[in-house]
Amino acid sequence: MTVTLEHIVSRTRERVEHAKRGTTVESFQERIGELGRPRNFFGAVVGAPAGETSIIAEVKRKSPSAGWIREEYRDGFDPVGIARKYHEAGARAISCLTDEEFFAGDASYIHMIRDAVPLPVLRKDFIVDPWQVWESRAMGADAILLIAECLTESMMVDLMILARELELTTLLEVHSMENLLRVRPHVGFPSRSYMLLGINNRDLTTMTTDLAHTTRLVDLVDDPSVLVSESGIKTPVDLARLREHEVKIALVGESLMREADPGDALKALLA
Repeated sequence: MTVTLEHIVSRTRERVEHAKRGTTVESFQERIGELGRPRNFFGAVVGAPAGETSIIAEVKRKSPSAGWIREEYRDGFDPVGIARKYHEAGARAISCLTDEEFFAGDASYIHMIRDAVPLPVLRKDFIVDPWQVWESRAMGADAILLIAECLTESMMVDLMILARELELTTLLEVHSMENLLRVRPHVGFPSRSYMLLGINNRDLTTMTTDLAHTTRLVDLVDDPSVLVSESGIKTPVDLARLREHEVKIALVGESLMREADPGDALKALLA
C-alpha cells in the first residue's frame, strides 16, 4: 500500500487524540519546569562561513517510501552512537524522527541524543496539534518541524507562536511553490531568530527527489540565509550547487544512514 501524507496525518491525529486523554499539558509543563532552556538551533545553523554548509544530520531508521534504511536497523538501532559520529564529523545540529508507526522512531531518542552530544536537536514528526508542541518541549527538543501541507494557515501561525513562547526554533517546511507562496508572509514570524524555512526536494506524489527543486524556488525566498534544503543531497557537488544559490543549510538523512558508518559518510559529504 502506498502511504500518503494525508494517511500519515490522519493516523497522527488519531494517536494524538488518544494520547491527550492520558497525558495533559499540565504534566508537560511540570516536566518542562525541570529542564533547562532549549539550545539555540537557529544560531547553530545560520551564518556558516563562506564556502561551508551547515549540515543538520538526521537519525532515521526507515521511511514509508524506502522501508528500512539498512536491514540491520530492523532489530538493532543506536541513535546515540550515530549522533556522536555526526557530531565528530562536523554536523551543526541533529534531526531525529520520533514517529513510530511509519518511521520506527521513538520519543526517547531526543533526550538520549541530547544527553550525549552538545548539538541542538530537531524533533522531526507530523505536528498538527498544540499538544505536540508542549510534548516536544517536554521531551527535550530544541526545535520542531511544521509541514505547511499538513496545516491550515491559522493553525500554522498558532503553532509557530506557541513554539516561540516555549523557546523552540521552528523549521517550517514546504514542498510546492503554492505552499511557499502561502507561507512566505509568515517567514520570520513571530521572531526571526526562531524561524527557519525548509524546501523539501521530494515529490510527494512520486517520492522522487530533485535538488533543482530548491534552486528553482530560491528566488521566491526573501532571506536565503534561513533556507534549509532537504532531501536528495548526496555529494559535495550538491552542497556547492546549493551555495551558488546562497543556500547554506542542508538537512541530510537517508544518504548518510544508508552507509555502514554515517559519520564517515558525513565527513565525505563535507570534504
